[in-house]
Amino acid sequence: MGLMFIQPSRLSITSARVTGDETVSSLGKKRLEVALAIAACAIGGGGVSSAPTPGVEIPKQVILTASDVAMYTSIWKIYFEEDLSNKQVIEMLAEIGLVTVAAVGTAYIVSKATTAILCEITDWLGPAGWGIAAAIAGSLTGLFGAAWAVYCDYLYCQKELQAA
Repeated sequence: MGLMFIQPSRLSITSARVTGDETVSSLGKKRLEVALAIAACAIGGGGVSSAPTPGVEIPKQVILTASDVAMYTSIWKIYFEEDLSNKQVIEMLAEIGLVTVAAVGTAYIVSKATTAILCEITDWLGPAGWGIAAAIAGSLTGLFGAAWAVYCDYLYCQKELQAA
C-alpha cells in the first residue's frame, strides 16, 4: 500500500449544514484546506528534521522557521484570499497586544532552540533518534500552525458576522 496524496483543490464539500448555508460550507472548505496545509508542513518539517546533520542544527532550524512563516502566510491566504502584508501584521500585533506577542514569540524561539538541541542529541542515537527528532519537529509545527489557524478562523468568523 503506497502513500496517498490529497490535493485540496480536488476536494469537494457540499455543505456543513442541512440548510445549505453557503458561509458554513465555505468555512468548512477553508478549515479542511488549512488542516491539509498544516499536515503537509508538519510532515515536511519532520522529514527535514529527521535528516542527520551533526553540528549543523541551527541553520536547519532557520530553514524550518522560514517554512513555518510560509505556512502561516498560506493559512492567512486560505482564510482571507489575500497576501499578508507588513501593515496587516503590525495591525494584528497591536490588536493582540504586545505582551501576548512577546510571550508567543518567546515560546516559538524557545521551542526552536529546544528542538535544535534535541536534534543534536538525537543525531547520536542513529535512526531511532532521527525518528524522535522528526516527531518533535512535526508536532511543534503542527501545534503552532493549529494555533495560528484558530486565530485566523476567529478573525474570519468575526469578519463574516460583521458583514451579515
